[in-house]
Amino acid sequence: MHHSLVILGSGYTAKFFLPLAQNHYSHIFATSRDPDRHLSHLRPDQRIRFDLARPDTWQEVPTSADVLWCFPAVPTELVQRFAEAASLRTRRLVVLGSTSAYGGSASAEYPPPWIDETASVDLTKPRVQGEELLRSSYDAVLLRVAGIYGPGRNPVDWIKTRRAKNSRKYVNLIHVEDLAVTCLAALAHGEPGSVYNVSDGDPRTWMEICKMVEQRWDIRAADSQDADSPGKRVSNKRLCELLKLYDGGLRCRDLFETIELMHQNSLNEATPSR
Repeated sequence: MHHSLVILGSGYTAKFFLPLAQNHYSHIFATSRDPDRHLSHLRPDQRIRFDLARPDTWQEVPTSADVLWCFPAVPTELVQRFAEAASLRTRRLVVLGSTSAYGGSASAEYPPPWIDETASVDLTKPRVQGEELLRSSYDAVLLRVAGIYGPGRNPVDWIKTRRAKNSRKYVNLIHVEDLAVTCLAALAHGEPGSVYNVSDGDPRTWMEICKMVEQRWDIRAADSQDADSPGKRVSNKRLCELLKLYDGGLRCRDLFETIELMHQNSLNEATPSR
């Protein structure tokens, strides 16, 4: 059992991460700009008011705890000031970034080429600047996370509400439970200053996903006007190597099987017990 951990920006992912982390840390703290409202599921002594834009709240963050950084690392100036004030260089630090750091594919090749952690990133994006600052100057383990799905974030609902549309664009996804395990693996075994792509390793086109959803639940997707975008195909080979050191591997590799299970669980929850 490790000492203590603080989750900076406790939201959707943290709800799945916390139960796992309790088996590995003796003390866990979580932050929010409004902790009494957003962190009511935690004991009062675990809740911390923290706002990167308010330096007067920085001193509330425990000084010796490991850190899981869950919100976009912007603006860069404040990220650096906080990192210095909180002595992040001396701690175990894991930062949740995004695969959007790689930008769009400039290749005319289709399917698009695989992207691994050696690919260039778009440093014109403020969030990418902040993530790279924490990685290169404060030895953060940077997790570039694909689209997160899971309970309450179902791709079927994205299609219903037209957030996702029928196209040949590739999408990379990761189930929130696998992301939670990855966060623990990175805290325990991640190489300081390194990058890991966090994806299930099986990119799908929205056309494939929409076809499956229509066949199984008669939900028809809207057609996308973004027909020329190939999307990305993100390699997760390095992630799989990390997870072997921790607990073996990803649990939700098959997107269609997982969506089917999520749908069944939602039906069971909606059916009153007798």
